[in-house]
Amino acid sequence: MSSSIREWLNLSVRWIHVFAGIMWVGQTYYFTWLDGQFTKLEKQSGSNAAASKVWMVHSGGFYSVEKQKSLGVAPEQVRWFRWEALMTWLAGVILLVLVYYLGDGLIDPDIADISKGVGIAIGVGAMVAGWIIYDLAVRSPLGKSQAVFAGFGLLMTATAGWGLTHIFSGRAAYIHVGAIFGTIMTLNVWMRILPAQRKMVAAAAAGEKFDASLGAQAKLRSKHNTFLAVPVVFLMLSNHFPVATYGNRYGWEIMLGLIVAGWIAAKLIRES
Repeated sequence: MSSSIREWLNLSVRWIHVFAGIMWVGQTYYFTWLDGQFTKLEKQSGSNAAASKVWMVHSGGFYSVEKQKSLGVAPEQVRWFRWEALMTWLAGVILLVLVYYLGDGLIDPDIADISKGVGIAIGVGAMVAGWIIYDLAVRSPLGKSQAVFAGFGLLMTATAGWGLTHIFSGRAAYIHVGAIFGTIMTLNVWMRILPAQRKMVAAAAAGEKFDASLGAQAKLRSKHNTFLAVPVVFLMLSNHFPVATYGNRYGWEIMLGLIVAGWIAAKLIRES
């Protein structure tokens, strides 16, 4: 593959990755914000259904959004949001392969003298293990407490970050931590949120009462995705600032600081 074709491919996939990510993260924050507004309204209005609407103004019009307790249309008329997440992740994986697995940025012999094949196996394994550990933790007693789960998440993130910075080049380590987060976010959508929503839609279409825990599960995973999204963007942008981030002698500590800062920023955005 010529350098020109490789560069155009890199640029095209990067554009898809960024633009799909904008759509995905925007939808995630919009719906979690909307859900938060309904929660506030329900507490304020009690049984007053007329007050349980969120009014907005945008693009020259007024919009009224109301949360429904039942399905008033056929299942095929319900709008789903899922392809944005998959396209973001797929484009990100293609970029990971182009830049690191087919390129020369994965291994730094001064950090770890390993073959590229071993490095690729470690990178892919880290993404798979990250999802498994996260998913098991959410469904375990750890997931019952927000504070405990946040502490566990920070510990696991710090461990993964420290380990990867001692295996890969600094730049590749940062990106792989971001890839772990991105994989968790995508699988949250496809493995946990969408299946729960399908069951809810099927139950509502049949006129049956759906399991409330399904909605709670989907809501929790969406909430986690909003907290992961901001650090992922920080880690992506870090590639353009080597002196301040991955190339710094305190690269691992800075990575962890960016992630915590991202979590704090996400919390402020969610509460705004």
